[in-house]
Amino acid sequence: MTSNFLKYQLLIFGFALLGISGKAAAQATDTLQLSLPQAEKLFIQNNYQLIAQNYQTDQAKAEIITAKLFDNPELNVETQLYNSKTKRFFETSRTNGEYQASISQLIKLAGKRNKNIQLARTGVQLAEYQYFDLMRTLRFNLRSNFYKTYYAQQSAKLYQQQINSLQKLLSASEQQYKIGNLATKDVIRIKSLVYSLQTEYNNLENSIEDMETELKLMTNIKPDANLALVMDPAEEQAYQLDKAVYTNLLDSARNNRADLKLTQTGITYAEKALRVQKANAVPDVQFSVTYDLQGSYPNDYVGLGMHIPLPLFNRNQGEIKKAKIAIDAGKNQLNQQESTLQNEVFNSYKSALRTEGLYKGFDKNFSSDFDKLIGEVMKNFKSRNLSLVEFMDFYDSYKQNTLQMNDLKYQRMNAKEEINYVTGTTIFK
Repeated sequence: MTSNFLKYQLLIFGFALLGISGKAAAQATDTLQLSLPQAEKLFIQNNYQLIAQNYQTDQAKAEIITAKLFDNPELNVETQLYNSKTKRFFETSRTNGEYQASISQLIKLAGKRNKNIQLARTGVQLAEYQYFDLMRTLRFNLRSNFYKTYYAQQSAKLYQQQINSLQKLLSASEQQYKIGNLATKDVIRIKSLVYSLQTEYNNLENSIEDMETELKLMTNIKPDANLALVMDPAEEQAYQLDKAVYTNLLDSARNNRADLKLTQTGITYAEKALRVQKANAVPDVQFSVTYDLQGSYPNDYVGLGMHIPLPLFNRNQGEIKKAKIAIDAGKNQLNQQESTLQNEVFNSYKSALRTEGLYKGFDKNFSSDFDKLIGEVMKNFKSRNLSLVEFMDFYDSYKQNTLQMNDLKYQRMNAKEEINYVTGTTIFK
């Protein structure tokens, strides 16, 4: 009787720790408390991909400067190398010398300069939409990864709490086993559970480290920083899907998606490129002024010249055809983009509805009630109304419930981020 009483008291001592939150272990001095707004700020400031894409925009703006420039005038000078009569080199005297010079200027016709300026400005718009679309994609990855990492860290805390509790129980059980107050099978059962939890915890920590690495890369945080993600609990309650209507989401996507605007602008770019190629079919004219000392009649000859190619064979037919094909290809791509957009918005909305329905189906007091139930289970276990196996089954159910709830919370927050992503807006903050 005494042996059984000690056995139950020992088990209750270990499992009583389940309802008590363990104190956090001392963290390294370089632990970084990181909220989502802070992560987004670092992302905007430090992300290398965004910085590189911004350089592309600056390069596109430089193309406008190039398009505005006029062609440089050309200067041609020719002088006599050797005068066979006077036996002198570089004879330039008015009596026996000869030299000539001309200056010419190319004048572009058919509005080529203005058309190229317009084309370059459209190129800047393309670069800007590429930047915004990259930001849209990376921002979704950042926020989704943040939520996934945050809830994984919450699950890791559960594992730490349970492992610490079971290790204390195992240590006490081994002492009781040595003095004959506990059966071998009970010690092995506890030890097996400890090993199982440690393996699960190790796998979870490996996943968390991979997710934290991605966060650090996206925000340019130093690799050895110990991230502790924080989130306001009110953020979960602020998200209300029932306020969003599918048609409104679809309109928002059509008005704000950077990739759709990129495709639309691509068509505009192709149309302006066609205008440039048609203008290139018109020859440019080159005017020149020539001075000749003695080589022409009369001496001190001054002449005005004009040079213009005759468009008999090459009228830029090939480039014009390529530009027309680019317009047709862009329109086809736009149709595909709009179809993709509609499907993405619909699928994200339906997925969010399912997740929200599942979340609302859970009793919000379930977790707290479950914690209270532990105390009741302990009382029943102390009264020997529950066996060790039944108690440990409940222990495992408690772990699975917490892990599933954390995963559901992540899916719910990720669902709102997917809606933000497919609509190109921050409908849900």
